[in-house]
Amino acid sequence: MAIITLTTDFGHKDHFVAAIKGSILKEVPNATIVDISHAISPLDTRECAYILKNSYSYFPKGTIHVIGMDSEESVENEHIVVQVDGHYFIGANNGILSLVTKELNPEHIAQINIPNVQTNSFPVLEVFLKVACHIARGGKLGVVSRPFEGLKEIKELEPRITNDGKTIIGNVIYIDNYGNVVTNITKTLFEAYRNGRPFEIIARRQKIKSIHKSYNSIVNYELPEGQRNGPSDLLAIFNSSGYIEIAIYKSDLKSVGGASTLLGLTNDAMITINFL
Repeated sequence: MAIITLTTDFGHKDHFVAAIKGSILKEVPNATIVDISHAISPLDTRECAYILKNSYSYFPKGTIHVIGMDSEESVENEHIVVQVDGHYFIGANNGILSLVTKELNPEHIAQINIPNVQTNSFPVLEVFLKVACHIARGGKLGVVSRPFEGLKEIKELEPRITNDGKTIIGNVIYIDNYGNVVTNITKTLFEAYRNGRPFEIIARRQKIKSIHKSYNSIVNYELPEGQRNGPSDLLAIFNSSGYIEIAIYKSDLKSVGGASTLLGLTNDAMITINFL
């Protein structure tokens, strides 16, 4: 049974997602359709890549991932299909797939080439799904594509090491639904330079001197409630994707706020770690 995932910035108000799913089921009635997200910030390729990169590997090999973002074809934004790590990715050549496959070696990169297709302003429906359903039925890529080598790259902000290895300067790369702020500083990089030293994480005017394994580990349950950390307190953790994340415990953007709003952190904001 074929699995087809959908990752778009279409939202849920309009008809687009329903039209996509209905079209898939017409072509492949027994397909399993999974929504990764339709709430990607409009045209935010880095956000899309972060979500897709940290979710696709949980699916079985052979899964087909359709990416609906900035998908209108042009001479600088070709329609492509990439086979990597046993998965298929179908989308536009806008840099998203270069970020997803950054640490991997694609097995196959091709430009979509379907004869007599009338494209309009909805290429995800008219082009991407035809390729996805073709693959789902066991079709060969060579029938719907031709060789391609010009995978467009987007340069990610990389952490910088300064002060003779005593400082890591990173940036915010993602803000989640709770307002938690994900940095581009990985646990691997952090541990490589820490060497057992104490440290401070500086986010604007706030300083954090410990990193937790989970959100609720900020709470010392041996203390009386009035004396322990709890909701609305600031913390840092290594998140499930291996990045340093700055959070507000039990945050809610609609009430107490989150790390992004309370600290005034936006995408690309600078985060500094000093080893003391």
